[in-house]
Amino acid sequence: MPLYVGAADSSTCYGTTANGRLENAVLLPSEGENFIGYSSIARLAGRTYVHSAVKAIILNAYAQLKQELPDKVFKYAETGFAKGGKFTPHKTHQNGLSVDFMVPVVNSKGESVHLPTTPFNKFGYDIEFNKSGVFEKYKIDYGALAAHLVALHKAAGKQGHDIWRVIFDPSLQPHLFKTKYGSYLRNNIQFSKKRSWVRHDEHYHVDFAVPCK
Repeated sequence: MPLYVGAADSSTCYGTTANGRLENAVLLPSEGENFIGYSSIARLAGRTYVHSAVKAIILNAYAQLKQELPDKVFKYAETGFAKGGKFTPHKTHQNGLSVDFMVPVVNSKGESVHLPTTPFNKFGYDIEFNKSGVFEKYKIDYGALAAHLVALHKAAGKQGHDIWRVIFDPSLQPHLFKTKYGSYLRNNIQFSKKRSWVRHDEHYHVDFAVPCK
């Protein structure tokens, strides 16, 4: 599968994820071979814009996962506005470098499926997994989640960038380190160890390290 090169016009970010803005933002595609966005409503509302470098990282990672894990599907969630700035209800997502991803899940048959994200569950953000990573008939696919983080980190590195941090419920993080990707995650990716103002169990927040003005 050919990798995504990037937009002709590069984005420019300013400030920080918590106090910043963005120029020449790009829109993430609504879907691809192994991924979809979390909401067409949110997309139309302009809530899925990112820095051009981040778009390239995300799409290259999905392309790699299609080769590595062809039976797995993924879903991205909130990113940010075209010009960045305050992005309610988030405290970050202001300069195009923050992306939420819904956790990959399997159903009762062990099949990779998309976590349901509708207006009735606040587009997935109201979902609560138990301490075993189970919600109704869905179970978090920790192997796929870990593989995605590794793919994102490697895709970022190929562009000369990095991942600053990952926010995911600390009580669920040990499950990631038990996967075959655990050693790579420990050695290469910084996870927030403090519980955030929201739990981050149904989604994981990734901040990318791309130079800003």
